[in-house]
Amino acid sequence: MSWLVLVLSGVLEAVWATALGKSGGLSRLGPTVVFFAALAASMGGLAFAMRDLPVGTSYAVWVGIGAVLTVAYAMTTGEEAVSVLKVLFLAMIVGGVIGLKLLH
Repeated sequence: MSWLVLVLSGVLEAVWATALGKSGGLSRLGPTVVFFAALAASMGGLAFAMRDLPVGTSYAVWVGIGAVLTVAYAMTTGEEAVSVLKVLFLAMIVGGVIGLKLLH
């Protein structure tokens, strides 16, 4: 259960990071509300997962999932350039997250 919550919290990290970018410095209401709601849920899920999982592993997985999904969304929407090296490095992060899960 902790791993599932941790993965969902990582997804929510990508949501709040993207919403923060679209909030115009917290000046646009819609993205700002999404930012705070996703931030609270993401942190709550991370805290829940850390009750059963090591802090370092939890944090690395949470950040890794959030970072990869945030960049993938930005590349999909055209806000960030796509390159072979960028995709390769994102795949390395995903590999690291999978490795941490397998070692646990």
